[in-house]
Amino acid sequence: MAKQNTVFKDAFNRCLELFAETTTLPSEPELGQALGVSRTTVRAILTRCEELSLIAWDKRSKTVLRRPEPSDYFPTAETDSLAERIERSFMRRILAGGAEPGMQINELELAREIGAGTTSVREFLIRFSRFGLIEKRPNSHWVLKGFTREFALELTEVREMFELRSAARFVSLPDQDPAWEELKKIEAVHREILADIDNRYSEFSELDERLHLLVHKSSSNRFIIDFYDVIAIVFHYHYQWNKANARERNARALEEHLDYIAALQSRDPMLAEQACRRHLKSARETLLQSIS
Repeated sequence: MAKQNTVFKDAFNRCLELFAETTTLPSEPELGQALGVSRTTVRAILTRCEELSLIAWDKRSKTVLRRPEPSDYFPTAETDSLAERIERSFMRRILAGGAEPGMQINELELAREIGAGTTSVREFLIRFSRFGLIEKRPNSHWVLKGFTREFALELTEVREMFELRSAARFVSLPDQDPAWEELKKIEAVHREILADIDNRYSEFSELDERLHLLVHKSSSNRFIIDFYDVIAIVFHYHYQWNKANARERNARALEEHLDYIAALQSRDPMLAEQACRRHLKSARETLLQSIS
């Protein structure tokens, strides 16, 4: 049921993106094909749209009454897949412990915290362990091995190759690709945080992950996307390891992100590459400082 609910919420959010393009929604089979869901889920989506007065639904006629507002959407946290929720909870848990070498991770406790089965959690930890950052111990325990300077340098090299490739792919996406709308939303959150930076600078790490994951997904390369989890844990969350000057560092990174987003939105491959290289260079330097 939980999985079905996640599918419904994700599809509902994606359906709302269609409202900007039309005054009437297509047939149920066409809508199901566009969203990649069953007809039952489509009807549940239409029912909710009708309840929110987004559409007037009369048999085959589905007329758009208004444009969606932010409050109409389900929160991103509720549309994440089980794998994404496990990864996010794992990241938060090790950060809460300071990401110190020798820190223990109990897969049973992690599973209870997420509300997932231990098998799913164990599969994630086994997959993550191949990068050499965690190690299996007896009795469902794992140990964080830590992040060395050598590891960070190797990772930056791979990250730069992957993200430059992904950024080049992103600027070539068609106008109707939902990634462009998501990029607009991410840009808006950046500006909101910067406007209240003194109180919201700690929100940067998750926003950092959100932006770079969007770029990586545009690559349509399973190996790049699969490698993203280790990139996220090391790069996008390292801002929380070293608390010194966190506000200033995060404010600077937010400004860099806005430059990067503007370059992507320009659709100019050269501008996107230049902005990407500048940001990755800065992120590399900040990472090395945080583990020195």
